[in-house]
Formats: sequence, structure tokens, C-alpha cells
Amino acid sequence: MTADRIAFQGWPGANSDMACRAVFPARMTLPCASFEETIAVVHNGRADLAMIPIENSVAGRVADIHHLMPKSGLHIIGEHFLPVRHQLVAVKGATIDDIAVVHSHVHALGQCRKEIRALGIEARVHADTAGAAKMISEMGDKSHAAIASTLAAEIYGLDILKTDIEDAQHNTTRFLIMAPDPHWPVREPEHKDDIITSFLFEVRSVPAALYKALGGFATNGVNMTKLESYMIGGRFSQAQFYADVEGHPHDPGLRYAFEELEFFCKNFHILGVYPAHPFRKDPSQLGSD
Repeated sequence: MTADRIAFQGWPGANSDMACRAVFPARMTLPCASFEETIAVVHNGRADLAMIPIENSVAGRVADIHHLMPKSGLHIIGEHFLPVRHQLVAVKGATIDDIAVVHSHVHALGQCRKEIRALGIEARVHADTAGAAKMISEMGDKSHAAIASTLAAEIYGLDILKTDIEDAQHNTTRFLIMAPDPHWPVREPEHKDDIITSFLFEVRSVPAALYKALGGFATNGVNMTKLESYMIGGRFSQAQFYADVEGHPHDPGLRYAFEELEFFCKNFHILGVYPAHPFRKDPSQLGSD
């Protein structure tokens, strides 16, 4: 296995690349074309960890991730919250007045609508923010710009024409750090809210199944911080749920809640048990680990 390497989806300079470098500054980062490839390189030993975005405070959940996680064979061992700061970048010597077209990922364009509208320029969707920066660096056309990160501007030799052009200051992406093996932290009862347990389950197709399945968390004093449903297998009649709760599976309350959950559901699967990021308690800790 290649030690000290972490994989991410996107081109060098993507926000996922920045998240990798923020959490593991001593590791090499390995760019991948897709989330499937990002998972695969961990399994085949080219990397020992993966950094996977799961949700954004503006755009919501990242498409496909919830469908990939159950079959990934990887375990969540940590989380990271990255402040997303979008920069308007262009080739050397370009000015704001030169720009007619801006390229970026659809979410980045959507998160910078006000600035794009104010500049009166055309927005064109690209598969990746850093990929858009790479493309305009190769084009060498002063009329084309990209919305990307400061790291992408540095990597591809671009000028930053305007900084922090995102519409929402709270723009934040939550990432999951995934590994081939689980790394459950030591259980400390007095600090149970410092541990996050993530899991998947399907409810049985009977009346009040979800209500009954979740009842054990309330009666056992377990705080559920996230619950999200999504369709599986193209069926409209049944959903799979992804959930995050505070606590360790060895805590009595969470253990009893899981016992009750399993009675009313099927395909219950713990994805990971890991330390809660400091941002959960203190937003000023955004980007720290």
C-alpha cells in the first residue's frame, strides 16, 4: 500500500484537494476523475485514505455519495468542515473589463450568482472548479475566466481578479475522511457529544415504521444531528436513510436505541464512529482540526 497518500475527486486545486491539505498537510494528494475512482484507489492501495464531500450549507447534499457509501467498503474515520471561498481567476494580464465568459462547476456558479449578474458575463458549466481553472490557463484567452480556489490559481498560474465572490458567507462543505478499516475512538462517557456515529438503514414497509424505528433515540436521550432519506433501486415505495447521531455505539443509550432501531428496520449498517469536528460546537473553529 502507498502510505501517506489521500485521494480526492477533482483536479489539483479543487476544494477537496484543499480539504486534504488542511487536514493532512504532510500527505501527498491523489486527484481522481470520479468518486468511484476515489474509492477504488484506496482499495487497490494507491492511497490509504479518501476525502469525500457529503454536503454543502448552500447546495445541500452531494449527489451520488449516499448511494456509493453503502457499497464502498470504506469506513468513516473523521470529518472536516471547509469554508468555501470562490475567487474569480483569469490568465495573467487580464482585467475585469476583459471578461465575457466565466466557467466553473454548476454549484460554484450558483453560489456566485450576484457577482456574475453584476459583471454581466456569461456563465458556462464545467465539471470541476479546478478543471475550469486549468482549462482557461490552457486557452490563454483574456475574455474567459473561472471561479475557483486560491490554490487552483496558484497551481495553474492565474491572476485573481476578485476575491471571495460567493453570495453566502456561511458557504461551507462537510467532508468525510474514509479508510479501509474502522478506527473507532475510545469511548469517554463524559464526552459523548464529542463522538459522531453515522449509519444507514431501511425501514420496513409497514405503517409507522419510521416513527417506531426512531423512537428509541428519543427515549434513550440520543441526539440525532442528521437524518436524510433517498430512493433505492428506483422504488418510490421504500427509502434508505442516512443518519448521524452524537455518541458511541458502546454508550448504553445509543446501544439500546440501535437495538430498537434494528427491530423495526432492515439493512442496518454503521458507516463509521469518529471524533466530532470542533466546528459543531464553535463555528469560529471553521477549517480547523
